[in-house]
Amino acid sequence: MEFQKELDARGLNCPLPILKAKKALAELQSGEVLRIMATDPGSVRDFQAFAKQTGNTLLSHQQYGMEFVFLMQRK
Repeated sequence: MEFQKELDARGLNCPLPILKAKKALAELQSGEVLRIMATDPGSVRDFQAFAKQTGNTLLSHQQYGMEFVFLMQRK
């Protein structure tokens, strides 16, 4: 899937991936997509909760070994 911005949050623990994603999403226009790479196992539930709280859409999340990749669309 196409994305407009990429965020490398690998090696960061909660809440830093969420905080950095929030800042990156604020720089995007409505409908644009942010790709986030993270290694914190808690990030899956964190990004699901973040999407519900903010109204942004979590389009997908995939796991590759110990790395998680999320695609989030700005509301």
